[in-house]
Amino acid sequence: MTDIFNNTILCANCDVKMNPIQIHKNGFVLRAIMCPKCNSKIIHPKDEQEYNNFTDLKKKEFSVKMRFVGNSYAVSIPKELVNFMQEQEKIMDEMVRLSLEEFGRISLSFGNNHNHENDRVKAIRELKEKHKEAD
Repeated sequence: MTDIFNNTILCANCDVKMNPIQIHKNGFVLRAIMCPKCNSKIIHPKDEQEYNNFTDLKKKEFSVKMRFVGNSYAVSIPKELVNFMQEQEKIMDEMVRLSLEEFGRISLSFGNNHNHENDRVKAIRELKEKHKEAD
């Protein structure tokens, strides 16, 4: 299947050849083209659709079950979320990062974000270290 972005695209306003760029938005890298003259942008339709699917899922709130399994609790992840993550080629097989963000809020991180800690968690650790030094 031929990708329309592989062809030369002229700006509708200026009739100038548009150049390929990348737009970073909420962790997504969207392919786009931009006019060098008027800065008009067109986002790749497939990337835009995937991003819209993400924002639609982000707006939803899911009710999930938590079960006791062995010495731990297990939380079910809705199939809709897992399917979306697999479509985005995120790796979920090996490790999931779980962190307690605040009272009543737990965060799960999938994929390659394991080296990047939540800023709030970092701040809490720094405060704890300062309190230890003060004692």
